[in-house]
Amino acid sequence: MSISKLTTDKVKERADIVEVVGDYVPLKKKGQNMWACCPFHGEKSPSFSVSPSKQIYKCFGCSKAGDPIQFIMDIEGVGFQEAIRHLAGKYGIEVEEDETRTPEQNLEQNERESLFIALNFAKDFFVKNLKTEEGRSIGLSYFKERGFTPQIIEKFDLGYALDGWDHFLKAAKAAGFEEDILLKAGLILQREGDASRIYDRFRGRVTFAIHNVSGKPIGFGARILTKDKNQPKYINSPETPIYHKGDVLYGIFQAKKAIRDLDNCYLVEGYTDVVSLHLSGIENVVASSGTSLTEGQIKLIKRFTNQVTVLYDGDSAGIKASIRGIDLLLEGGLNVKAVVFPDGEDPDSYSRKVGSQAFQDYLKENQRDFIGFKIGLYQDEFAKDPIRKAEVIREIVQSIGKIPDAIVRSVYVKEASGLLQIEEEIIHTELNKSLIKSNKEHFQKVKDEAEAELALQELVPTDSQLSFLGKLSIHEREILKLIALYAGESLDDEGKTVIEYLLEETLETKFQTANYEKLYGLFKGLNSKGNEGGLRNLLENFSGENKTMVIDIVHQRWEVSPHWTGKHGIIITTEKDDLSGNSYRALLRFKKRYLEKLMDEATQNIKAAVAKNEDFEQILVLQNIFLEVKKVQILLSKELGIVIG
Repeated sequence: MSISKLTTDKVKERADIVEVVGDYVPLKKKGQNMWACCPFHGEKSPSFSVSPSKQIYKCFGCSKAGDPIQFIMDIEGVGFQEAIRHLAGKYGIEVEEDETRTPEQNLEQNERESLFIALNFAKDFFVKNLKTEEGRSIGLSYFKERGFTPQIIEKFDLGYALDGWDHFLKAAKAAGFEEDILLKAGLILQREGDASRIYDRFRGRVTFAIHNVSGKPIGFGARILTKDKNQPKYINSPETPIYHKGDVLYGIFQAKKAIRDLDNCYLVEGYTDVVSLHLSGIENVVASSGTSLTEGQIKLIKRFTNQVTVLYDGDSAGIKASIRGIDLLLEGGLNVKAVVFPDGEDPDSYSRKVGSQAFQDYLKENQRDFIGFKIGLYQDEFAKDPIRKAEVIREIVQSIGKIPDAIVRSVYVKEASGLLQIEEEIIHTELNKSLIKSNKEHFQKVKDEAEAELALQELVPTDSQLSFLGKLSIHEREILKLIALYAGESLDDEGKTVIEYLLEETLETKFQTANYEKLYGLFKGLNSKGNEGGLRNLLENFSGENKTMVIDIVHQRWEVSPHWTGKHGIIITTEKDDLSGNSYRALLRFKKRYLEKLMDEATQNIKAAVAKNEDFEQILVLQNIFLEVKKVQILLSKELGIVIG
């Protein structure tokens, strides 16, 4: 069903950009805006800006921009309708459905939303299978053997895939789902070379639903319960438009509140580890689902905390094979601790063996920071081998070098010095070598990219017109910014608004920047309909790239500090204080640059006419055009206080 316009309007009116973004990243006030490290790309210093007054966000690093609804669409990877539902749930707004849409239209709203609907159907189907005779005797009995309670089974949407080729496929088709959507969702398979042979991906296995941050199923992991050597123990959903393994952590939806409240995230390997820790009363836990830790997963953790405790199985060989993940966590700016379980134990088995309280006590008593953990891991190896000790020291130094914070690096150097019984100066020397090498590699990479970009630019023919277009683009942008910010503001006693004045004065010109000309046309269309509201009202009429373009134009990275007035008593005039004058001067600058473009075109036409030996009178006409344009340009320059040589 489609959401009614009334519900959408209520969400738009109620949603606050600071509250919405604040659910995902910690915001800090700086000036009039709020700032954070961008949740959409890796960065160490904040370039993600949120404007409470304009109700928009913009990242000056990756250029992501939008309003509260767009933020949910971007962060959750959902469509407009799903974003509205998410925000309606957050603010307790009842969702009213639009009855005018047909069932076919509802099913085909868009591919992403259809995938979410199909995966949610699959989740419900697998959960209900636990109540069938086969599901009770195989799936439910397995969960009970592991001590999973009905509450935990419901909390994680655990289920069972019936043992047959097409149980799910038949049920899904009966519910109205197309095979194409089920294939794209990774729920069914098509035999290669035989398009007619389609069957269920998950068969005869218990299922673990994988949720995104907002709780929507986006994939499944499934475990076989028989000892069939020809079948893998676990199979997982493939990559789909809404499921990217490297950006997902199992259990993040169930854990996010606890992670934020406790300011710590336990990181384990498998599905059952996560579920077992919840049974032990530990909810701030997620799993990498058996895959190597990725940058995307680290960014996901960092949205909720900077503290990570990695839980390792009691297998030293396995620990050493996966220890690279610690360096990735450090590089991502996280503070890392580790806990190792006794030999032969993992978080799941050990929690069931010792019980809830003893398990929690073990975690508290045995967690060590990454320095002590790494040294302890190799201590037996280098105790009698000085060369191996030197190698371990270098490995420790390399790990410390991954930490972006210089103060934290210094603290760990001191600790490593005491544990390894080696002078701090030696560790600092090695650390500096490592940092210099790393910086050289980084700068070389940047240099190579810059040279490649320069080489690419040299392939493009130069044209004097480009310089005029570049300058003109700045003033086109300024005109559009004034319209976007102050469209309905009155400029004079007659009530003429900013949008009326600026559009009237530029009506016979054509913006030379393609995107700006497109936006200018949209503004004209809104004005003709009598839509003269503020920025928020304008944004409601735009979507996608157009909305992003408007936000990019109006949201500036730098602002005047309020301390100039608050502390020093210096009055700073704002753009709005003299809106009439600023609009007038912006028009003069725009027209001056536009005339320079016309003069350049006239000059090129004169040169071409002379080269072709055209009639003198024709050349004279072109020269007169140039002179007339020049006269107007001189008048505009004088008005702007610009001296013309």
